[in-house]
Amino acid sequence: MKKALVTILKYVIFLGLGIWITYHMLHELSEKQRSELVDAIESLNPWYLIPISVVGFFSHYIRALRWRYLLETIDLHPTVLNTMFAVMIGYITNLALPRAGEVAKCTVLAKYEKMPAHKMVGTIVAERAFDMLCLLIIAVIAYLLEMHSINSYVSVIMGNLSQKIERHETVLLVVAIVAVLGFVGLFLLYRRNKETKAGLLMKEMTHGILSIFNMKKKWQFLGYTILMWLMYVLQIYIGLHSLHDTHNLSFMASLVVLVYGSVGLIATPGGIGAYPFLVAQILTGPYKIADVPAQAFGWIAWAVQTCIILILGVISLLFIHSYNEKRNAKAAMDPK
Repeated sequence: MKKALVTILKYVIFLGLGIWITYHMLHELSEKQRSELVDAIESLNPWYLIPISVVGFFSHYIRALRWRYLLETIDLHPTVLNTMFAVMIGYITNLALPRAGEVAKCTVLAKYEKMPAHKMVGTIVAERAFDMLCLLIIAVIAYLLEMHSINSYVSVIMGNLSQKIERHETVLLVVAIVAVLGFVGLFLLYRRNKETKAGLLMKEMTHGILSIFNMKKKWQFLGYTILMWLMYVLQIYIGLHSLHDTHNLSFMASLVVLVYGSVGLIATPGGIGAYPFLVAQILTGPYKIADVPAQAFGWIAWAVQTCIILILGVISLLFIHSYNEKRNAKAAMDPK
């Protein structure tokens, strides 16, 4: 009960943050600018929605294929379609309740593939950790390649940050000590309870993380990872070309936008408020796009990505049961 209340409280806080950011963005615009924002959004070339949707679909499909490689390391072999359904149901669940999507993903796949859900948890952790590493690498590459455009912008941000750090260095020291003690505490807790349910779960999670390094198809996994992130960048790049004010931005600029947008998706449920805000910030900063078209692109990119998830998620919810009924009926008729 307490855990559920904490989860609900966290959701309400971060959803509230997203709503506040949305209100703040729109409130800062004048009446004329709000009208221009609507006009900018309506100026979107609708033909670009087709390649964006196709690329968006393949990014999710590739994620499903990549997850199967992780599952194979723990001797689980789900069908491609069930894995895709589970991934999309996980995404749509995350829109309603952040972090619950991972649980839903495992639960759905376990139900229809008759596999133990707890064994999959480690693969989810491994996938998340690996994607965070990929995002960090992309951020470094984007900064190095676009240094001429974003160097002064980042310098201003880091200058402001360094001033804050100097004023709050005591607080940061306390946070660092608490973090170290927390890691030590977790390690000791595992040592004392490694034979309990919680300990066994932690063991499974560790096994999942290490599975990336032990898998036989590590190069295929890496290939799918590169292809998946390429799809994410392509979505941004094609989207930038759909608006007149942003169509001249380069592919490398799309990398920078992807990094900022990804932070927004992590910050609030489904990236509401935070995604368009951060995307608009990076477009108006180093790339000198006017406020209104920068915000317009942020909202369009967020809305299109969210709609793709909603459509594919609803389709998955509608068809997963009938697909598995037919699959099971076919298996029952097969003499083998």
